Amino acid sequence: MRSIFLPKSLLAAALGGVVLLVGFGAQNATADQTSVVSTVAATSDDGAEARFLEMADLISQSCAPDVSSGVAAVASASADTTAAEPTPDSTLPVLVDPVPLTVTEECAAQRHQLRISRAFSGKDTATYGEMRDKLTSLNYPAARIHRMPDFSGEPVARLDVRVGAEHLALEVTAINNGVMVEAFGAPEGVSVTEVRLEPQLDPPTS
Repeated sequence: MRSIFLPKSLLAAALGGVVLLVGFGAQNATADQTSVVSTVAATSDDGAEARFLEMADLISQSCAPDVSSGVAAVASASADTTAAEPTPDSTLPVLVDPVPLTVTEECAAQRHQLRISRAFSGKDTATYGEMRDKLTSLNYPAARIHRMPDFSGEPVARLDVRVGAEHLALEVTAINNGVMVEAFGAPEGVSVTEVRLEPQLDPPTS
């Protein structure tokens, strides 16, 4: 079979074309991988939120009050939802006071407190990362978990469990062989990290 010899210029052009095509393919592959990773992350977040909303709906249904008492509870809570006024010319975070919880929210708070306390019972939670991982395993999305300053060297997190116009939020503090879970009302449009809570000076030891 006769060999075909190409001029150096043509051979270089041909090889250059191959290199360009290979490079183009690699760039497309990288872009496709990045797109897949982003899609998986978004899907994961959506799935976590969907599982949380399903759990919150079940808790809400189990706490649904009678129509007569529910109307009164909602009316009394909505009367005290005024947040503190921002301080002019201040660069510090503006803290607001918690708002009252409705009867239904109080009931839901007890459900959340019980399931979280049971999950952490008998366990020493040394770091915020351990606390966050455990909370996400309980179907609380990472986006709803917020780190707070440690309390006496122990990790603290706040959970935003508000759905719709609700106000329920939780503060989880690690203690000896468990956690302390405090429920409070966060005003609408305010981050749960900006609500002023009185420190618990004597947390339970068990």
